Amino acid sequence: MVSVRQLTKRYGEHEILKGINLDVAASEVVTLIGPSGSGKSTVLRCLNFLEAPTSGEVFVDGERLGYVQGKGGKLQRRPEADMNRQRAEIGMVFQQFNLWPHKTVLQNIIEAPMLVRGAQRDAAVETARKLLDRVGLLAKQDAMPMTLSGGQQQRVAIARSLAMQPKVLLLDEVTSALDPETVRDVLDVIKGLAFDGMTMVLVTHEMSFAREVADRVVFMDEGVVMEEAPPEQFFSAPRHERAQAFLSRVL
Repeated sequence: MVSVRQLTKRYGEHEILKGINLDVAASEVVTLIGPSGSGKSTVLRCLNFLEAPTSGEVFVDGERLGYVQGKGGKLQRRPEADMNRQRAEIGMVFQQFNLWPHKTVLQNIIEAPMLVRGAQRDAAVETARKLLDRVGLLAKQDAMPMTLSGGQQQRVAIARSLAMQPKVLLLDEVTSALDPETVRDVLDVIKGLAFDGMTMVLVTHEMSFAREVADRVVFMDEGVVMEEAPPEQFFSAPRHERAQAFLSRVL
């Protein structure tokens, strides 16, 4: 479903990503872990072209993201309308919830399917209510975001991404801004999505959750993939010294 080849990202002289290769199969859950500044969030932002890679290739469901071959085989950046079409297939949930404060919970969820997908309002509302029920917030459909807890807002943000029926869901430290007592509710929603077969790439510092929900753990440091393995193998017997040192501090 996702294929990344030799992905690099530079800001001036500073190279954040140094030739990342990554494959994510349909219905697979991959967690990216590693120390702060290792490039994990930058990988996610390149996967939906919020950040344009400096070099390398990203394919989602077989289609190259961001670029198309023009005359003579030269790559050209896709028109913005085409980019928006591609982004619609890639859900993104951020650390901060980014809900529109002047719209109700329901309005936050139906806006994109109507404007981007062309969904009729009745159908969008029906889908939104089903998703709110799924994340345990149907009773809050008419509430304003500011009246919700952080955990509730994050569950609304997840429902909003799912309303677009994405092929892949990217989650960037979605529990880092939450109170500890609300984290479990959000993680339970993500666990349910994994059980239902949603393809997901998660950046997380929740090691126990990564171990519980991931099909594969990818450990990054200094802009490179140091190690990847099934969670039981990685957390029990990491091969790379840097991974061993990281786990000794966080577990």
